[in-house]
Amino acid sequence: MADGHHFYTERAPQVVDGTRCYPDSLNMCIKGECRYVGCDRILGSEAIEDKCRVCGGDGNSCDTITGVFNKKLPKGAYEEVISIPKGAVHIKVSEDATSRNYLALKSAVGDNYFINGAWTIDWPRKFEVAGTVFYYERPNDKPETLKAVGPITEALVIMILLQEENLGIRYEYTIPVVRNNTNSSSTQFMWEYTSWTECSTTCAKGVSRSRAVCVRQDDQTTVKNSYCPRHLKPNDKLKHCNEQPCAPQWVLADWSECSRSCGGGTRSRSVLCIRKIDQTEQEILEDTECTTHKPKGKEDCNSDKCPPIWVTDEWSECTPKCGPGHRTRNVYCMSSDSRTYLEASHCEGRPKPPARLRCNLGRCPPPTWVTGDWGECSAKCGHGQQVRSVVCRTYTGNPSNKCNRINKPPDIQQCETSCDVEEKPDEECKDVNKVAYCPLVLKFKFCNRAYFRQMCCKTCSGVVHG
Repeated sequence: MADGHHFYTERAPQVVDGTRCYPDSLNMCIKGECRYVGCDRILGSEAIEDKCRVCGGDGNSCDTITGVFNKKLPKGAYEEVISIPKGAVHIKVSEDATSRNYLALKSAVGDNYFINGAWTIDWPRKFEVAGTVFYYERPNDKPETLKAVGPITEALVIMILLQEENLGIRYEYTIPVVRNNTNSSSTQFMWEYTSWTECSTTCAKGVSRSRAVCVRQDDQTTVKNSYCPRHLKPNDKLKHCNEQPCAPQWVLADWSECSRSCGGGTRSRSVLCIRKIDQTEQEILEDTECTTHKPKGKEDCNSDKCPPIWVTDEWSECTPKCGPGHRTRNVYCMSSDSRTYLEASHCEGRPKPPARLRCNLGRCPPPTWVTGDWGECSAKCGHGQQVRSVVCRTYTGNPSNKCNRINKPPDIQQCETSCDVEEKPDEECKDVNKVAYCPLVLKFKFCNRAYFRQMCCKTCSGVVHG
């Protein structure tokens, strides 16, 4: 049955051999029993750690630091209690009395909080921080505590979030030391932090630094770092300072490129009244907020007279209209203001634009046969022939011999001209003496044809024309 609950779970009869009995213990389960393991990690060994967490040590390689932080501080802010160096063991921090204040834990570098940071209160529990486990406890009727066995792999800072008067905070931790035995006396060397440096800026949230140095404990003199354990040296501490915004001031951008390379141009830049809030944020204000004279944002530039230049007309159309051709244009040497025409020699030394350019509007159409009008019929009366001209020409009208003769149109055709014969009185109607075939004309009924009717008038006179 689960403690404090109304349910139960069935568990295995025993855990796997070698499982630790508790997370922070070397003891392990063997055949269902918790067996003791020494700090030398040998089953059944009686080896134990000393206060320095040295297995089998005599407790002489470390010192325990204790103290009480009871400084009176303003409410509603995070305040530093104590900085704990890298390598510290057996860390314990607790309030002297129950209060509405909260302990907090952060890195010595920057503002990276691990417990109760950013005005957010964490539930009491275990926190894995800097290579060890911190136990944060906050009973309802007892003071808060923060404990860790260590060692810690980086320097940490104990903070307090003040909601009411500071009633006192006790701290204790143990740090390794190097002892040099000279004349039977023991000299201790420890890492300690220097005083805070001057703020990096006078406003807008600068940074102050405190460095870790090696200090001889008997006379508090700073010595070479080699006297202290190098692997236990804590990181430098940083804190913000002069966090108030800076006074408004003019901020100038770079000048733009001049609008002209010669002959007088202008260039400009932005001029803004800006107040710096912090190192990453700033705000733009009205110009009246800046009390000094506003720098100019526009000025003249490149006032030297420009040299002569080449000026061109528009390109002509491509000639001819098809196939390879050329475009042309006029190129003049003129003054820089394009008002005066100059001799070409004035523009020598400057690349002259081309005046002729190749072009091609596409393939030309092939030559074709061109026909003239039909001439008059060769016969004044009846059947004859008429002719016309048929010439092969290019698309430009020039003669060519590349037309396909199979497609050549005819240049001659048959024609017929009507014979208008005036009817003569009977005394004049007679057959022409030279024509001997008038009876045949009558026989084969050709009298209805104008030619035969004229030649054989008498023979055909009695025939009714249809």
